[in-house]
Amino acid sequence: MRSIRPSFTRRRDRRRVLAVSGLAAALLFTATATGCGPGDDGAAGKPSATGSKSSGDDRIGIPRDIADRLAEHGIDVDKWRDGEWKDWDRDKWLSEARDFVNPVIEGLWKPERMKSAEDPDKTISSKDAAANQGVSDPAPAPVPARREKTPYHDFAAPVGKVFFDSPEGSMVCSGTVVADPRNPGRSNLVWTAGHCVHAGGGGGWYRNIAFVPAYNDLGKSGSGLAGATEREIAPYGQYWADWASTSKEWIEGGSESGGAGAAYDYAVLHVKPQSGSKSLEETVGNALEVDFSTPDAAKAGSMGAWGYPAAPPFNGLIMHKCVDRPGRLSLGQELPTMYRIGCTMTGGSSGGGWFRVVGGTTKLVSNTSIGPSDNTWLAGPRLGAGAEELYDTMSRT
Repeated sequence: MRSIRPSFTRRRDRRRVLAVSGLAAALLFTATATGCGPGDDGAAGKPSATGSKSSGDDRIGIPRDIADRLAEHGIDVDKWRDGEWKDWDRDKWLSEARDFVNPVIEGLWKPERMKSAEDPDKTISSKDAAANQGVSDPAPAPVPARREKTPYHDFAAPVGKVFFDSPEGSMVCSGTVVADPRNPGRSNLVWTAGHCVHAGGGGGWYRNIAFVPAYNDLGKSGSGLAGATEREIAPYGQYWADWASTSKEWIEGGSESGGAGAAYDYAVLHVKPQSGSKSLEETVGNALEVDFSTPDAAKAGSMGAWGYPAAPPFNGLIMHKCVDRPGRLSLGQELPTMYRIGCTMTGGSSGGGWFRVVGGTTKLVSNTSIGPSDNTWLAGPRLGAGAEELYDTMSRT
């Protein structure tokens, strides 16, 4: 469905606090990047050469393990990069957890292609939302989505957009840079929704998955971005997923309306820069810790959701946020309850992080998964032991 966001800033000499009117919530996101691009020369500098090139030309090389995995499925790397990835025949649509492959195709995500990417809408009907009300709280009042302040790198540095290709065309979600416990200060991990990387039951892994932090950093309109350069659209460059993980429950039970997999609709990407060698956290200047304590909704305090809503009345160009006190949503007696907040963000905000302040520190506590067709609220999974195991595995391997 859609995503929501917290407030981050860059860790500089100053810290910015985002005060949300009407709610006692201050979500702080600071960033202290040493440069504004994936290279070492800052936003105005030219990106440095990629760390992995094929011999004899300047094309980005395919790591041997990725090439081997493609070969196992009868896929030629060069043909794949030259367009064979558009073949969504079931034999070509890899679905198992171990099958993820995502070789870099340099130049694929051009500014216009990013702008035209659509949202992978995940909605459920009012009837479905009303089911199993024994453990669901009343639907919250809508909270109007508010535009984030610009430049985004000063107010929401870890937030960005996730781009990918599906059988229906190019798609977009939202995502958040999260800390890597085994690589402090140098994380390359991005948190998003499972339905932003894998189609769920009966489908497979999406392709050409890339993360763009602080997309459209100055919050320009469509006309203002006419003829925009890639640097204006993607101030920190593009980070391609070289590995992705989502829950077994999403892979087996996820569906267009969330399905039984909605309560497990989360994913972690490990990314690498399309150009340059600096880590994502070093480039952006911040990465958030993840809160796996599954706090009770009634005691969790305020939560904020950030993202780039793309379905009308939004256009996917501007970062928005909602802050509310969460309630519970149950889609089945056998399923864990989800968090639910009032929010008018639409599809495209899917995968965007939900944040809360714990001991003065902003932490990611959920992500946007589903919402109703009238766009009055959002629901996200509670991140417990299964999510923590997935996260730890991504850090470890």
